[in-house]
Amino acid sequence: MFDQLLRYDLGKGVEAFTSRRDSVLPYPVVQGHQVHATRVAVLDRWMTREELEGYDAFVTDVPGLAIGVRTADCVPVLLYDPVHRAVAAVHAGWKGTVQLISHRAIEVMVGRYGCEPSGMRAVIGPAIGPDSFQVGEEVVAKFSEAGFPLEEIWSFRGEGDGSPMSGGHHIDLFRANGWLLEKAGIQPGNISVCGLDTYTDESFFSARREGPACGRNINSVRLV
Repeated sequence: MFDQLLRYDLGKGVEAFTSRRDSVLPYPVVQGHQVHATRVAVLDRWMTREELEGYDAFVTDVPGLAIGVRTADCVPVLLYDPVHRAVAAVHAGWKGTVQLISHRAIEVMVGRYGCEPSGMRAVIGPAIGPDSFQVGEEVVAKFSEAGFPLEEIWSFRGEGDGSPMSGGHHIDLFRANGWLLEKAGIQPGNISVCGLDTYTDESFFSARREGPACGRNINSVRLV
């Protein structure tokens, strides 16, 4: 139902939410066919998913046009510039995070609308949490090569106790994306981290828990 939406407060003039498993969207949301890359679509009108093939981030300054990204463990990042009246929705799986997709979206907002990162606000929505995001050494290496501070985002937890996701290497995607937003110039106080773990919170879809064919959480933002 409508009241099952997880809502965010980004300030006046904007609405933002993440849908839960049984949520009903309150209005249509523009969504693309995401491919874990870094293409950013600039929207000045409604576009279909077929028109948005291969895009993982969306920006607009059109009031009432809801833009969104689909996630099921990946990190959704929603951005708002209250001065220049522009918003963005970013799909940041670990591959997109390593490729700095949020930086690309902010660059487009700066170039297209004159936005200033220091005045922007951000929400990092529900995603797989650090306790659940167990990865191989090759993924840790990717983050290291991309310049992420491993001391802040990585942990090694030994052999584990045999339970799912115990032991091994773990990456904190919440912190990794927060660090990226700060590096892009967004003030730490303007970044809100939801912190809900989609793998353990069954009110959200989780590809790691349910398999890749599961449903998707819709993360939306629009100017009002």
